[in-house]
Amino acid sequence: MPVYKTSQEWLEQSALLLQARPTTTRVTTKYSIKPFVVRKAKDASTSGEDVSMTDSKPPRGALELKTYDPITGVALKYRTTKAAEVSRLILSLGRLGRAMAALPDVQEEEIAEVPGKEEEAKPVQQQPQTSAPGKKKKKGKK
Repeated sequence: MPVYKTSQEWLEQSALLLQARPTTTRVTTKYSIKPFVVRKAKDASTSGEDVSMTDSKPPRGALELKTYDPITGVALKYRTTKAAEVSRLILSLGRLGRAMAALPDVQEEEIAEVPGKEEEAKPVQQQPQTSAPGKKKKKGKK
């Protein structure tokens, strides 16, 4: 069972498998969150009492997608823990579902890969106002 490194590879291969056998191939998704485990550390000064660690990480979810054809025995697998990629993959399942339902394919943009490090957003420069509100006219003295 090949496990793909990028979501685009998995999506392309799954689409090809669904085109070849749309009635028997199935796509399954599995989302799992590992339970939060409190880690304990022993401190020499506490004489054997457990002290909970303060630097424990929050639980991390993982999405696993699998395309499987029972007749040929082909299984394609992809797994990710990136939250931004999870939403893109869920949206791409609709595209694969169209092939399973024998509906015509709709031209869509390809899914861009999420880089490993998040890029910083560039600050938007505001244009200075060209016309400042004027002062009120003073009334003439009588």
